[in-house]
Amino acid sequence: MKFPWLIFLLIFCTPLSLYAEEADTINAGDTTWILVSTALVMLMTPGLAFFYGGMVRRKNVLGTIMHSFILLCLISVVWVLWGYSLAFGPDKGGIVGGLEWFGLNGVGQEPAPMSPNIPHLVFMMFQGMFAVITPALITGAFAERIKFSSFLVFSVIWVTIVYSPLAHWVWGGGWIGSKLGALDFAGGTVVHISSAVAALTAAVVIGKRQGYPREQMHPHNLPMTILGAALLWFGWFGFNAGSALASGGLAALAFVTTNTAAGTAALAWSFTEWLHRKKATALGVVSGAVAGLVAITPAAGFVSPLSAILIGIGAGSLCYLAVNLKSVLGYDDSLDVFGIHGVGGTWGAVATGLFASVAVNPGGADGLFFGNPSLLMTQIIAIAASYVFVFVFTLIILKIVDWTMGLRLSEDDEYTGLDLCVHGECGYDYGVAHGKNI
Repeated sequence: MKFPWLIFLLIFCTPLSLYAEEADTINAGDTTWILVSTALVMLMTPGLAFFYGGMVRRKNVLGTIMHSFILLCLISVVWVLWGYSLAFGPDKGGIVGGLEWFGLNGVGQEPAPMSPNIPHLVFMMFQGMFAVITPALITGAFAERIKFSSFLVFSVIWVTIVYSPLAHWVWGGGWIGSKLGALDFAGGTVVHISSAVAALTAAVVIGKRQGYPREQMHPHNLPMTILGAALLWFGWFGFNAGSALASGGLAALAFVTTNTAAGTAALAWSFTEWLHRKKATALGVVSGAVAGLVAITPAAGFVSPLSAILIGIGAGSLCYLAVNLKSVLGYDDSLDVFGIHGVGGTWGAVATGLFASVAVNPGGADGLFFGNPSLLMTQIIAIAASYVFVFVFTLIILKIVDWTMGLRLSEDDEYTGLDLCVHGECGYDYGVAHGKNI
């Protein structure tokens, strides 16, 4: 007599179970992958700290590393309070998100509006790591000469007024992504072009380092820089493949194109350098790898692996030429932010308009080489708008901070170095010599 009741219960409960699964769109596998990707992208900022730290002079190694690490702390808080709401909150005229999500009000464990397969909090954290590393990239342009207090104030204002609205334009329902239809898979415009334009603006406004270019300012610790590049490459898998916002085939595509472009660009940079200087350097190969990672970022989920090779070749050669033009143009972008991230990011955004294909991603669009020249024009418009917006507002922020606080260290402090004069520390302890701890 119990058996019919069991059959009845199974039949009665099955529709309810299916309904419950349909109502809860969160996918455990996707959520796991984005949590891992968030951690990978977080690691990129300390990786950047090592990458930049090894390239400055010994007296500035801690100060340079501090720039990246303090931003991991500072922007994480800014993002929770208002940055995320401005970037991804309810759209206000295609320009910026509203403040309805201030302090993560209404942002919890429910499905994310932009990606209902993962919790809203996970999406917020993933995007927050992008917001952290973007101003950290800028610091390479004014390394060794900016006041720490002014740097902190500039970074908070810049993320609020520049980064968050631009992220909304491209990813948050704003005019570039939703209306114009430009493609930016993981941040070619939002992260790399924005940081590079801001970096170049800051380098010009703050001015050259003392002694530049008369004095040689070689990297003091290339093994540290190579370690940083390796961490960046490792984290970039989360940066690009995580931007699929799911653990399926699109993430696999972005994973492959990311690695392929990085390797190809490193080879292209080294080969170009070999032809030009008769030597292939360690700094060159890691710079080329980063250039390839930058260039593939906007295209990672829209192009094939073979197209990624072409993008990598362009990135390695173009970025090498751009870095070498710095001395001709006369500006002091200390660690070549614009040469790598500006030129690489711009090339990547243009290349997306050339090589994108719906055959590899039906959610994207065909580019010029697949019969759709309009996408290339769309990409160029998005690039130009980003350049103008970032330059104008970065310049305004820099001028205001300079007028109120001053941007630059004193000559004596710059000569002494950031480590001692700003932080009261020394990056390397070589023991006691001549009665002094050096």
